[in-house]
Amino acid sequence: MGRVAGRVCIVTGAAQGIGRAIGEALLDEGARVCFADINGDKVAQVAAANRARLNGQGGNVTSAAVDVTDRAQVKAMIAHTVDTLGPLDVVFNNAGVNKPMNFLDVTEGNWNFIMGVNGLGCLIGMQEAARQMIAQGRGGKIVNTASVASRQGFDNVAPYCASKWAVVSLTQSGARDLAKHNITVTGFAPGVVATEMWEQVDNDLMQIGAAERPGQAMEAFSAEILRGSVAQPSDITGTTTFLASRDSDYMTGQIVMIDGGMTLV
Repeated sequence: MGRVAGRVCIVTGAAQGIGRAIGEALLDEGARVCFADINGDKVAQVAAANRARLNGQGGNVTSAAVDVTDRAQVKAMIAHTVDTLGPLDVVFNNAGVNKPMNFLDVTEGNWNFIMGVNGLGCLIGMQEAARQMIAQGRGGKIVNTASVASRQGFDNVAPYCASKWAVVSLTQSGARDLAKHNITVTGFAPGVVATEMWEQVDNDLMQIGAAERPGQAMEAFSAEILRGSVAQPSDITGTTTFLASRDSDYMTGQIVMIDGGMTLV
């Protein structure tokens, strides 16, 4: 039996990258998983691929299209998961966006877009997951995706840094409020991870003149990693599965850094 055997989990932002890896690692440890993403077609393909991979255990997998900034859609995602897989145990608020802009060029639109998904989306996900868990009366776990950017500011991604600082604050606030309901709230903070999102950030930084060639931005951000290399999504999932498991039951309000020693706090 795996560490999360039988647990019903939702992972947002799960059509690719870290989110997909989190969901697949949970499945491998026995969980039932809803892969959720704003790209409904792509995340449905991820779910289908995992049904095939599970060799007859496809009943442990479903998917949902969701805009995490839309409360009605988040409620519908949770209802679908409960109806399909059973009572909700764990939610990963992982959906996130970034759009680099030089500090003096940051616009209200850029700020609102990033803070909407990364900040408000996290809040709504926490609230609606908690309401479902309280109604069930058996507690649960909420896990939020922060970032190395939640610990220090970077000049070309100021709204993203601010949004991930918000995730840390929401994690602490939620932990204080939800403890009485036996709901823990934790988070993890990745550093530089080789995903599609980083490829897009790399291209965006070149477009605004902050990098001159492909890969330069990742090299610069990675220069201080004590482990000597960027992370793969699989480097993150040992910790995320731990946070979803009973092994972390006495943890709440904490953010676990998974950055290879990039930032020591």
